[in-house]
Amino acid sequence: MSASISDILLDWYASHARSLPWRAPPGTPAPDPYRVWLSEVMLQQTTVQAVKPYFAAFIERWPTVAALAAASDEDVMAAWAGLGYYSRARNLVACARAVAEMGGFPDMESELRALPGVGDYTAAAVAAIAFGRRAVVVDANVERVVARLFALGDPLPGVRKAIREKADTITPAERAGDFAQAMMDLGATICTPRDPKCLLCPLRDMCAARASGDPARFPVKPPKKAKPVRQGRAYWIERDGAVWLVRREGRGMLGGMRALPDDGWSARGDGSGDPPLDGRFESLGLVRHAFTHFAIELAVLRPVETDCIQPDGEGQWWPIADIDEAGLPTLFAKAARLAL
Repeated sequence: MSASISDILLDWYASHARSLPWRAPPGTPAPDPYRVWLSEVMLQQTTVQAVKPYFAAFIERWPTVAALAAASDEDVMAAWAGLGYYSRARNLVACARAVAEMGGFPDMESELRALPGVGDYTAAAVAAIAFGRRAVVVDANVERVVARLFALGDPLPGVRKAIREKADTITPAERAGDFAQAMMDLGATICTPRDPKCLLCPLRDMCAARASGDPARFPVKPPKKAKPVRQGRAYWIERDGAVWLVRREGRGMLGGMRALPDDGWSARGDGSGDPPLDGRFESLGLVRHAFTHFAIELAVLRPVETDCIQPDGEGQWWPIADIDEAGLPTLFAKAARLAL
C-alpha cells in the first residue's frame, strides 16, 4: 500500500506541483539548502502568499546564508516586520550565524535539529527537500491528508503521534523531498480544510475518510478556547517632524523590534496606564490586533503640550516621513497609521 500511495502521488506531483520561488521542479536536483531553510522558517504559521514577497526581499538583500549571518539583528528584524511571530526572526539570525561558522548546512536531520530555532518539522523538511534524505515531513497540510487517508478519529493534538506513524509508513526511501512537497501541495490545493475536492484527488480510492462519507470532519479538532483581550496604551510623541521610537526588550512579545512606547501590556496582563513622560494626553483612537493566544485593544495617545518634549528612557527620534522604513511590527504600524 505504501509504495502504491507514494508512486501515485509522485506521478500526480509531476504535473501538478506548485511553482514556488524556493522550490526546484519535480525530479530535478535539490535546491539550495539556504532557500529551503529560509522558506520553511517563514512559512511557519504563515501563508504562501504572505511569504512570497518577504522571501524575495530577503534573497535579494541576503542571497547566501553567509550574507544573512553578517547582517545586523536590527536590519533583519526590520525586514521581517509584518510577517509576525518575531521569535522566528531572532532564531533566523542565530541559526544563520551557526551555519556560517560550520561552513554550511549539515545534511542529517539530527544535526539540523541541533541548530538554533530548528525544530523537528524544519529539520525533516530541509533534510528531505534540500539533501534528499528520507525524513518524515509533517506540516499542517500533511497532517490533514494523513488523518483523512487513514480516517484517524482521535482529536488533535493527541492524534499527532498516530499521524506521524502513518506518515512514516507511506514515505518512500527515494525522492522523499518530492513526496513531502507533493503531500503539502495535495493538502493546500485538493485536500483542503473545508470542502475537499475528493473527485480530483489522486488518492481518492484509498482514502478511508472519503469512504466514510464525511472527509471534512478529519482531523478532529478540539473546541476553540476564547482568547483573552488585553488592554494597553501606546504613545505617539512628535517633535520637529520626528516620532519617538523605542526598541523592545530582546526577549518576549515583539522582542527586539522598534515600536512606539507603551505602558507595559503583555500576553499575561493589561498595561499599567503609565505614560513615558508627564503631562496631559489626548486620545487618537483605538487599534485592535490578534496574536496567537490573546488579542489586544491598544489606545493610542499623544501629548497635548508639545514644547521641549523628551521622553524617559532610551529611544530615538525617527523621521515621520520615513516611518515605513522603521520596521514596526503590525500592531504598532496600525497605531502609526491611526496617528497619521
